[in-house]
Amino acid sequence: MDRRDFNVLLAGVGLSLGNGRIRKAMASDTRVETFMLKKNGWVPNNERLPVIVYRNFLESGPEKEDIYEALFNQNDWPARWRNGVYSFHHYHSLGHEVLGFSNGSARLMLGGENGHVVTVRGGDIALLPAGTGHCNLGSDEDFTVIGAYPPEQTFDILRSSPTPEQLSRIQTLSFPNIDPVQGKTGPLTREWHTL
Repeated sequence: MDRRDFNVLLAGVGLSLGNGRIRKAMASDTRVETFMLKKNGWVPNNERLPVIVYRNFLESGPEKEDIYEALFNQNDWPARWRNGVYSFHHYHSLGHEVLGFSNGSARLMLGGENGHVVTVRGGDIALLPAGTGHCNLGSDEDFTVIGAYPPEQTFDILRSSPTPEQLSRIQTLSFPNIDPVQGKTGPLTREWHTL
């Protein structure tokens, strides 16, 4: 798809690409939630960095994945996959993860067994620091997720206590200076960089 066709696609769903930012053409009820998760059994979580959930940030619906991918790519968090969230508890030690929910809804448990239950809907985005446990407790059939990571980071799927090396990596893993959703003015720049 060339640039002109991409801009036509964005305009058709109420978004525009301007001044290096993807933005909604019409304001909506967006909000940001943050919360901390402590170690929970074998799930290390990340006691240094909060989870950030962006509510109602982008348009949602079938075939909106390109919009999420473009936003993440533009903010230097390359999109890597489209799928869902596994229905078993797991976490990652090799990268921080941003999940864009482009369609449907789901109940996710963050933080491991008996953790923090979050309902996500199309238009929401979640930023999970490395070590954050997550599990799909149930989702719509059309639930669609786009996953992205900072440059030179990726994911592993860990389902048991971290090794000392994995735990050290979780605690010291670098993160970019740019928020995957709102760029240089997003909550990552405040919530993660004030530590």
